[in-house]
Amino acid sequence: MTLSFLPFPLAQLVRFGVLQARACAFAVCMFTGFALSAVVPLPIPRYDALLVYAVALTALFWALRLESGREIAAIAGFHVVGLAFELFKVQMGSWSYPEQAWTVVWGVPLYSGFMYAAVGSYIVRAWRLLDLELENYRSWAVTAVAVAIYANFLTHHWLPDLRVALAVLLIAVTWRTRVYFTVGAQRLRMPLALSFLLIGVFLWVAENIATLFDAWRYPHQAQVWALVHPAKLGAWALLVTVSFVLVALWKGSDVRDRGGAPQVSR
Repeated sequence: MTLSFLPFPLAQLVRFGVLQARACAFAVCMFTGFALSAVVPLPIPRYDALLVYAVALTALFWALRLESGREIAAIAGFHVVGLAFELFKVQMGSWSYPEQAWTVVWGVPLYSGFMYAAVGSYIVRAWRLLDLELENYRSWAVTAVAVAIYANFLTHHWLPDLRVALAVLLIAVTWRTRVYFTVGAQRLRMPLALSFLLIGVFLWVAENIATLFDAWRYPHQAQVWALVHPAKLGAWALLVTVSFVLVALWKGSDVRDRGGAPQVSR
């Protein structure tokens, strides 16, 4: 992208924003669907229409080569994992879906899995578009913490909530880990844990928009919409860790590591 008329730092910021927008394409389309379905008359229940829309959107991304068949399969895995998570959390009263629909299982509309697929799509596309590369990535340690994080999201309903301790542990196991990425002709890097936090902030903002459109509701939003509690920002940052690890495991030997971690170099 030629932006020679701009100061270099500003040009790089614009390039980075464009890359992020491309990586978020599926998520942006999903949020567009949320917004339009809230105001456009539909011949079927809204959540059912969103399911049809999400399936069609996935097919369109594949047909336009925006995502490969292998990437679509990986993102489908996020859909399944996310739907299982939704089934559990809705039954526990963590949030709810206020509208009626046909494609609902135990109070969870099937379109909801595509919200997790959107996160998976973002990570998969960002990895490719920004040419991500890891330094000193301790695969087994980070994976173990990610498993513990996912388990804690389920068990904290009965057992002590360990998310603060797990966040500290995550910082410890990624203390020397850096993620390299390319913007324009420049190779940049940042701490991996910081990237999780920044994505968590983005997802928290997106969650506020989604609940505003009644994509789902938290208990404190049952009567009138209110801001999602800032504590959810940390929860999203931790959940992103799980998504990142799933993508890293899926990529396998395609993951490049500049350090001595047990990943295969390319």
